[in-house]
Formats: sequence, structure tokens, C-alpha cells
Amino acid sequence: MNFKQNFINGKWVPSHTSNKRDIMNPFNQEIIAQATESDETDTRYAIAAAREAFDKGEWSRTSATERNKKLHTIASFIERDNEELAQLETLDTGKTLDESRGDMEDIAGVFRYYAELADKHGGEVIDSPIPNTISKVVYEPVGVCGQITPWNYPLLQASWKIAPALAAGNTLIMKPSEITPLTTVKVFELMEEAGLPNGVVNLVLGKGNTVGAELSSNQEVDLISFTGGINTGKKIMQSASSNVKKLALELGGKNPNIIFADADLDIAVDQALHAVYFHAGQICSAGTRIIVEEKIHDSFVEPLVERVKNITLGSGFESSTQMGPLISKEHLHKVIQYVENGKKEGAVIAVGGKQPDAPELKDGFFYLPTVLTNCTSDMSVVQNEGFGPVITIETFTSEQEAVQLANDSIYGLSGGVWTKDIAKAERCVAKMRMGTVWMNDYNVYFPHAPWGGFKQSGIGRELGKAGLEEYQEAKHVFQNLRPKALNWF
Repeated sequence: MNFKQNFINGKWVPSHTSNKRDIMNPFNQEIIAQATESDETDTRYAIAAAREAFDKGEWSRTSATERNKKLHTIASFIERDNEELAQLETLDTGKTLDESRGDMEDIAGVFRYYAELADKHGGEVIDSPIPNTISKVVYEPVGVCGQITPWNYPLLQASWKIAPALAAGNTLIMKPSEITPLTTVKVFELMEEAGLPNGVVNLVLGKGNTVGAELSSNQEVDLISFTGGINTGKKIMQSASSNVKKLALELGGKNPNIIFADADLDIAVDQALHAVYFHAGQICSAGTRIIVEEKIHDSFVEPLVERVKNITLGSGFESSTQMGPLISKEHLHKVIQYVENGKKEGAVIAVGGKQPDAPELKDGFFYLPTVLTNCTSDMSVVQNEGFGPVITIETFTSEQEAVQLANDSIYGLSGGVWTKDIAKAERCVAKMRMGTVWMNDYNVYFPHAPWGGFKQSGIGRELGKAGLEEYQEAKHVFQNLRPKALNWF
């Protein structure tokens, strides 16, 4: 059995507890690997290694040009091992192989983007109002960074954290989701191959309530970056107050997708499917909350439902598969209960709403692509993030109502607007309280643009220049070229 270990201070080591966890393929519940199950003590070893490495300065004080080269080297190794990584990701998460291959291309791109930023954001000279002085701002690494990633996009989310942290000169401890660690382990092997100094990157495998809790509360950690659920994010905020850590939190969303009557309905229907059923709806930005203009409700919903009926479920390794399983039995039960709650509140199942009957899918954690109609904004299925292949349909009669409905949420991660009237789209976008809004498109992202949310969707930004700045501290340096006594006292 393939056994995955921690990577601490340049060495692969098991937990001192000798505990292990089975890693399961969600398509058929096959055990595909075992991982060491770490605790607070293991985490403290990793924190100490990261602290020592940062304070020694072998990485933090190395030139930005050298960091650029190392990040490009890591990217080239990811490109070299693209297919192996993609297959591991599909095996671990159940997503289609084409999805995983696309993820790996994006991940290499993230490392290359931050490689290029590493030596282009060192600081700036600013105007001083005082004669004979020089005033400048320099950007320095935060220090020791704790990073906690989710199970839905294990390596993609890790890359959004690792690449900018390294580009800025930090050291880090990564805790991947305990149920999908395989590609993260592989990339740590690639970073070891790239020759990063010992202690710069550390990997600790284990649960959030042990490893994650220690990272959040330990006073030797300077920053916590977390992607995951809102309740866990709130606990991390409380723990991080121990030493007033910097925080970067992405806590999900319940994302509106507004469809106006003048939209190209064929394209809007097609994109609405992609916005939700890609990776079985297990995407923080999934456009699960469709808000459609009342007069085209039937014209939009009927073709949507017909196309949902034809979505092919199966193994991510089969080329015909369009949607894979949910991640676990526990998560499957959450989605089942989520839909049942919607039915009790008055939502109507237009399609799906159950597990598939196909015998070839019986061992996997599958749930049929689902559309719920007759939904209103006060329903739990509309307000709560379901994280599954479930669309809710609401209606509106005016532009103002559409925006009001879209903003009626504790979340503010992302949203979409579909209309041929660009002025109308711009008016809506200006009023929508979300970190990303797409006009006549959905779920587009790239390394150059910041990613993060308003309201309870989180704090801070990943990707873009802002993603690098999360891992930096700005320092103002003031120099007086002609100092003189003040004679005040």
C-alpha cells in the first residue's frame, strides 16, 4: 500500500503517533493509499522548522531573481509530470480526467505567474514633502505561513497559496485536506527535487481539528491562509487572535446567476450547466442560484432541464463521463438532506433529486444533477451553500429586484449577469456585492486577476498582484540626507 508521509525540514517522516488514514477513491470506495495521521506535536515540529528556516534567511533573504528561477523550475516539473498529477487528482477526487488535466495546466501557470512577479514588486520611491530626504516603501515577507486547503481542488488551491508565499520569501507549513492529499504530496516531492532549502516548505497530513487548529493558534505562525467552510473560518479567526496573525480566508459562496430576458438563452443555458455541474457542483463559485426574469422562466428552465437529463455520470477516467461523484459518503448525505430540506420548504424537483439507479454507479458517492424550481430567497436551499449538483430557480420582474435578490445573502464571492444590454449589465455589476462578477460568462479565472469575496465569503485576496501582497509586509524607510538638531528640549 502506497504510504504518504509528512515532509518536515527537508525529510519525509511519519507522524510520531504511527496513526494512519485510508485514502479512498470516491467512484468505487477503493482504498488507493494510506496517509500518516499527524497531531499537534507533529505540527509544532514543522512550525519550528519553518521558523528556523525563515530566521536564518537562506530563502527570505535570497535574491528575487533566484526565487524567480526556483518557481519556474517547480512549474517545469509540474508540466513534465502533468499526466501523473492529473491521474492522481482524478483518482483522489473523482473529477473527470479532462478537468484534472486542465487544473494541472493552470497550476503550472500560477507558479510561472508568481515567478515573474517575484522580482518586480520589491518596492517604490515615494515623494517626500520634506526637503533633503528620501522616502521609499519596501515589501518584505510576512514570515512563517500556515496554509490549509480544501478537498475539492486540492492542488489548484495549494498552488494559489504556495506560489505567492515562496515568491515573497516566506516559509510555510501546508495542511491539505486529509481526504485528498495525494497531488499535494507529489508537488512537495517536486519542490524537494527543485532544491528548496530545508524547512522552507513543510507538509503536515492530518485533520483540521488537530493540525489546522495548531497552525491557527501557534504564536510562531505569522499568517494563516485558509480555504473552506464558513464555520471553520470563524474558528480560525478566533484562534489566530492569539498573536494577531495576518489572515487570508476564502469561505465559499452561494452565487447568483442573473438571466435577463434579452440574453442569448442558448448560450445562457449552456453556461448555466457548466457553472454548476462541473465537478458535481463542488466549487465555491458554482452558480447554483439562478435568478431568471419571470417572463422567460419556462423558455429558460425547460431546455435547462432537458439537458440536465442527458448529463452522463461515471468514472472520471472514462472519456464519456461528464460528471463524477461527490467526494465522500458524509458529503453525499449532506447533499441529500439539503434537497430534502428544500422540498419541505416548497421547492419542486424538476429533475434529479435522488441518487442514480444505475448498477455501475452503486459503489460511488453519486447524486443526480438536480434542478429545484418554485424557490424563494427565504429558503435554506437558496441561502445556504449546498456544494453539490443542485440548481435553485428564482424569478424577478425588474432590474432592481434582480440585484436585490442577488445581494440577499451572507455571502459575496461571485455572480453572473446575462444580457445583451451592456449598460444594464454594468449597472447591475456596480451594485452586486461580490468579489468577482462575470458578464455573459461564468467561472472564468486566471492568475492575473484577484480572487476573493465580500461579506462572509472571506478576507483578503488570492491570485493577481493582491495575492502576492497578502504574503508581504509594507515597510516605509525614511532617510534624512541633512539631519540637524531640533532643539525642542
